[in-house]
Amino acid sequence: MTLHPIDRHESLTKTEFLEHYFKPQKPVILERAIEDWPAFDKWNLEYMKVKAGEKEVPLYDDRPVSHEDGFNEPHAKMKMSEYIELLQKEPTKYRIFLWNVLKEVPELQKDYDWPDFGLRLMKKLPMLFFGGEDSHTFMHYDIDLANIFHFHFHGEKEVILFDQDQNDYLYKIPHSLIVREDIDFKNPDYDKWPALQQAEGFTGKLSHGHVLYMPEGYWHYMRYITPGFSMSLRAIARNPKNLGKALYNVLIMRHYDNLMRRWKGQQWIDTKNQKAIDRTHAKLGLSS
Repeated sequence: MTLHPIDRHESLTKTEFLEHYFKPQKPVILERAIEDWPAFDKWNLEYMKVKAGEKEVPLYDDRPVSHEDGFNEPHAKMKMSEYIELLQKEPTKYRIFLWNVLKEVPELQKDYDWPDFGLRLMKKLPMLFFGGEDSHTFMHYDIDLANIFHFHFHGEKEVILFDQDQNDYLYKIPHSLIVREDIDFKNPDYDKWPALQQAEGFTGKLSHGHVLYMPEGYWHYMRYITPGFSMSLRAIARNPKNLGKALYNVLIMRHYDNLMRRWKGQQWIDTKNQKAIDRTHAKLGLSS
């Protein structure tokens, strides 16, 4: 893989952002864009423990997808206070993702603003993501192919990004939003995954208060270097092709995949995993 550093700026004007990053669909990290938010000073694990400690939260780990799992079905649940104590005590693979601030703890909305980046943000979908030391997401893209602004709080996080134009090299699983889950993007095995050598993407690290812009449909892998959490705000895809793919994913693909899991069981998962290899190597003239 060839990974370029994500551009970094302290801040950008709306015009600068639209011209240099949104229009060319290029990622960027802003390092001092939210220091006027109350959340900048208040949001840490202890604060979340106080504000949301009694809430039951869905947890996910890095186990492979099973035919028994529903779409985005959690692997465990516990109170937020117990989960944060676990994060502070020891490394854990358990993560929280897509936890809706508006729905779960409306009071937290007083701590942040709706930044004007020149895109209309979806105000009903502010989502929180938590992870323990060295936990990570699988390489994936979001079902709606949205423009995403990812605000990081507490600790450090590593990010690897790929544009959709890199699909031929990533071992994408059919009828899915992920690539092969057994690929270690932190230290890829090129003997096992030779196509990855041709992939070209971006990488960067996020610390408290940093904002990452991920363009429409970008693949992303995120690893928590230390325990921490982030919030994502999103804006609908503007590219008609991406809008069409988003509608297909939401209205057809996820339901078809769930149906096939129930009908074919683990055979469906295993077949898709093998096709990810066969199709990738066939496109590039490689032997499987």
